[in-house]
Amino acid sequence: MPLLERLRFLCIASTNLDEFFEVRVAGLKQQVAAGAVQAGPDNLSPQEVLNRISVAAHEFVDEQYCLLNDHILLALEQEDICFLKRDQWSKAQNKWVRDYFENELQPILSPIGLDPAHPFPRILNKSLNFIVSLKGKDAFGRDSGMAVVQAPRSLPRFIPFPEELSEHSHDFTFLSSILHAHVEDLFPGMKVTGCYQFRLTRNSDLFVDEEEVDDLLRALEGELPGRRYGDSVRLEVPDNCPDKMIDFLLKHFKLNKQDLYQVNGPVNLNRLLPLPDLVNRPDLKYPSFTPGIPNGLKQRNLFATIREGDILLHHPFQSFTPVIDFVRQAAMDQNVLAIKQTLYRTGPDSVLVDALVEAARSNKEVTVVIELRARFDEEANIRLANRLQEAGAHVVYGVVGYKTHAKMILVVRREGKKLQRYVHLGTGNYHDRTARVYTDYGLLSCNKDIGEDVHKMFMQLTSLGRGAKLKKMLQSPFSLQSGLIERIEREAEAACQGKPAHIMVKINALTELKMIHALYKASMAGTKIDLIIRGISCLKPGVPGISENIHVRSIVGRFLEHTRCFYFLNGGEPEVFCASADWMGRNLLKRVEECYPVENPEIKTRVIEQGLKLYLEDNTQAWVLDSEGNYTRLSGDAPPISAQQTLLQLLAEA
Repeated sequence: MPLLERLRFLCIASTNLDEFFEVRVAGLKQQVAAGAVQAGPDNLSPQEVLNRISVAAHEFVDEQYCLLNDHILLALEQEDICFLKRDQWSKAQNKWVRDYFENELQPILSPIGLDPAHPFPRILNKSLNFIVSLKGKDAFGRDSGMAVVQAPRSLPRFIPFPEELSEHSHDFTFLSSILHAHVEDLFPGMKVTGCYQFRLTRNSDLFVDEEEVDDLLRALEGELPGRRYGDSVRLEVPDNCPDKMIDFLLKHFKLNKQDLYQVNGPVNLNRLLPLPDLVNRPDLKYPSFTPGIPNGLKQRNLFATIREGDILLHHPFQSFTPVIDFVRQAAMDQNVLAIKQTLYRTGPDSVLVDALVEAARSNKEVTVVIELRARFDEEANIRLANRLQEAGAHVVYGVVGYKTHAKMILVVRREGKKLQRYVHLGTGNYHDRTARVYTDYGLLSCNKDIGEDVHKMFMQLTSLGRGAKLKKMLQSPFSLQSGLIERIEREAEAACQGKPAHIMVKINALTELKMIHALYKASMAGTKIDLIIRGISCLKPGVPGISENIHVRSIVGRFLEHTRCFYFLNGGEPEVFCASADWMGRNLLKRVEECYPVENPEIKTRVIEQGLKLYLEDNTQAWVLDSEGNYTRLSGDAPPISAQQTLLQLLAEA
């Protein structure tokens, strides 16, 4: 892997770990505080789960910093990209640092001495702070011995030295090093005896009792400010922080030693993420490429193209632009009467939302189902909802108690004397930036039955009444789980009769018990089952007598694997589906999800060959799960095959 991409991935892993503590660990701590002792399927109580998490997370964090210090930073130095410590600054760099401190940093700092009139300040979630020990008395004769300095969030966590002062092609220093070097300037007349970083992670999950509130948007708006100051969950400090300081911080934040993470480096590791974009070293990054656009979609009326046959886009190897053009053309087409779309995560500056706003202003019927509770995107989604409503669009927030996770666009167009429905169905979000790094499928179709099914799903989301039965599609929370189990059982029955039986599934996570039990039973019947699961799998393959016919692998590479597609041999007439849902309880039972059949023979072959079999042949980025729950990097002497690289060569333009 290119060096700067390794650093980027390290930062992403750190961000994911933050969110794990903010939500999952925080939720377990709430259960323990409430006295919950009920065990889950693994027969572990919430406290026992926390104990195991602590052991695994500490090992993970130690590995992260070992990788950073002993490998990545050393390799960066060899490439003339250096992070300089205080004792490595030249005389000219020292002078520049002092000027930076006095002009850029000191004016916006507010050091707070701790005494009865200056209680410990509220610490913002995941912010960088310093605990400072002092000797001497201040101008008022106070001698508290302790102070807190909060680093401004507006400043970067590492600073580049000017080119003329750099001995290497790129010299950087950490903001924390600059503050350490001049912290005594913040406490004139006193002696600083110690200065140590610390970072606090808080509970960031939002709770809104949807059955008790009248307006979900306003309720979430009221909850968002509190996210920054939720209950304490984790404390990070440098490994040279004295025990006295650590005990003081743990006591103040009501945490214990299990919640303490002592690290050898910056406590906010993910703030290194901008570095790859600041360093102009293409040789240390992935090669650039231009996503492909199918010939039929170039400079043509999309509606005419879709009428000629279904179109499947495979992102990021193929461009997300046709999806944007689909909505833009619908917004400008005088024959389009209505546009309906679900939005889960779109980003703050969405070109799709721009098109929907223009459509609403053009007096088209625009209906948008916005999932306000998309975790960590609530604030952006609230702004989008307000903007769309101001433009005249109908905005609803889904169904109480069920997140709307389906990815659907419906366009109703008058063509002669009839109304024609056009749809886009996706496995990923309508987010043009993540479409460059997430692998996802998107189907453009004007199939009559699919269009009618999507219409019915939008009616369920926006109106009241019992949902009508769908003709082709499966949906959560009604028919998806049962429909999948029915097909798994059909393969098991075929195996029992001695007929060929095969299931291939590509998803992000498998945790739902009924799905796991159904797969175990199918395996015991003799069904061949291949699972490509990027994230967590609660199914254990290769258990004698139970899952010997099941193989589980995870592909981790340049792009985040995000497609969800399912294959059932079906007696030689394969059924193939793509979906927005993983096989988790929340997706199958507590969300609105769409799952659509792939019936076009050419497209079906593409999904089978490129979306499933190619990933089963990957021997460069595959990790294989064993019966003990451990992953092993696949290795061997066979010619290397990378699914992602192969798809780049097949589908991208360059």
